[in-house]
Amino acid sequence: MRLTGLRAVAVLLLVGLTWLLANTLFGGDSASSVRHFFSGGSDEPTPAEPRPRRFKCGLSAPCPSKHLAFRLVSGAANVIGPKICLEDKMLLSSVKNNVGRGLNIALVNGVTGELLETKSFDMWAGDVSDLLKFLRPLHEGTLVFVASFDDAATKMNDESRRLFEELGSTAIKELAFRDTWVFVGAKGIENKSPFEQRMKNSKSSNKYEGWPESLEMDGCIPLRPPLEG
Repeated sequence: MRLTGLRAVAVLLLVGLTWLLANTLFGGDSASSVRHFFSGGSDEPTPAEPRPRRFKCGLSAPCPSKHLAFRLVSGAANVIGPKICLEDKMLLSSVKNNVGRGLNIALVNGVTGELLETKSFDMWAGDVSDLLKFLRPLHEGTLVFVASFDDAATKMNDESRRLFEELGSTAIKELAFRDTWVFVGAKGIENKSPFEQRMKNSKSSNKYEGWPESLEMDGCIPLRPPLEG
């Protein structure tokens, strides 16, 4: 009786080893084959991990209804250009070939969210009058998205700083040579804009030689109701 039992065990082991060898020789997955063999033939697929949800412009959460999702990234030193994304559409970037040294600005209709214009202004060797002509005639409710690249301040004068203050900027007063700056303001804003960051150019803290680190800012901007009259 014991001999018969030992003989049966030996046969089972021989069958199992033969089956594993065949799987190996013919390209089978030995690990999964072993699990399959010893689990009585069950071969249920492993559930895939759910992919993280992606929201507009890479935000971590969706914006409420009647809000615009945005992300601003300033330039890095004088090498990597800035980016302005709105509602998952890239308005300004090096890939679109519409960025330049200085201030990179996108104008957006604050009622509809429609892009009105994009432009860059060289604030190192350009003419500040070009920037003034661009900012002076803005209509009430126009959203202004700004991302700096390299140097955004050398050509600034009192009037250009005042115009940005009227759009809701507080950092513009102190913006200096090679500071990095991202900002969202609006024509006719009653309070200071909550969407602004500035990184000071400082030898002791600069990330790059001669430049501070790049800034990144995102959020949700409420659309304003149509103007009366």
